[in-house]
Amino acid sequence: MSTDAATRVVVVGESLVDIVHRAGGAVDEAPGGSPANVALTLGRLGRAPILVTRLADDDRGRRVRRWLEQSGVAVDAIAAPRTSTATAVLDASGAATYTFDLEWDLGDDVARLAEDVPASADLVHIGSVAAFLEPGAGQVAALVRAVHGRAIITYDPNIRPSLVRDPHGVRARVAEFIGIADVVKTSDEDVQWLHPGRDAIEVAREWVLGGPALVVVTRGAEGAIAVSADAEVVVPAVATDVVDTVGAGDTFMGALIDGLLAREEGVGVRTPGRGIRPDELEALLRRSAAAAAITVSRPGADPPRREELLARTA
Repeated sequence: MSTDAATRVVVVGESLVDIVHRAGGAVDEAPGGSPANVALTLGRLGRAPILVTRLADDDRGRRVRRWLEQSGVAVDAIAAPRTSTATAVLDASGAATYTFDLEWDLGDDVARLAEDVPASADLVHIGSVAAFLEPGAGQVAALVRAVHGRAIITYDPNIRPSLVRDPHGVRARVAEFIGIADVVKTSDEDVQWLHPGRDAIEVAREWVLGGPALVVVTRGAEGAIAVSADAEVVVPAVATDVVDTVGAGDTFMGALIDGLLAREEGVGVRTPGRGIRPDELEALLRRSAAAAAITVSRPGADPPRREELLARTA
């Protein structure tokens, strides 16, 4: 496991095939999975990430691998009996409701990854199903603990309630990852699932006090908020015609990671949220929102390439 990029980025988590049922009755399949979408975004932005994932050597698995590799993602895949799927049913607004057919288990590769990931990574991103579905979530937690203090850790809970069998246990696991992470990006829906009835900004402030240098909460059409030890920033959503929301939050996450790394390269990349001025933080959020707006303007998880995002934000 290695990469020649200036900053070595490793993403750990599920990749799968989205089976999308559109409001007009059409059904199509496309590669996806939240961590895979983040890796895809980073690849298209020129970061040459490694994705540690689980794939079968079947038609769907080979399609997922090609999709990632064509965007500059190196795939380190643990063998699986079949490639996982997520069935997304879109409503008239393009919002998706998911059901899943997947397993997450790093199996006998855990020992190898426990050596490879700390040695290969300057930044490790985790999130979604891979960070709460057992037995893999516990294995991911062990990897994160192994890199803690050596690499930046970024985290997106991206809870899938239909897969949660033990809400108390999942909330405890999420709290563990938040306490270890340097940067957390979440959605207002996740905040409400984790802390019913609580205000998202208040929750973000508590999380920053407990560990992360930066917490960002996306709020759909209401934009995004960011809280760090030094600043609180609110930005509006970027106006766009929405085709569907598949991959929007993952694109935001990937663009946020890319922006943080661009700010820190040559200086050090341990706690990228601390010391960011409010104007810098606002620029990071606006760029991430612009990337997400491009993704929602076309079907499926199709994040922009660097040149496209540069043109959008110039």
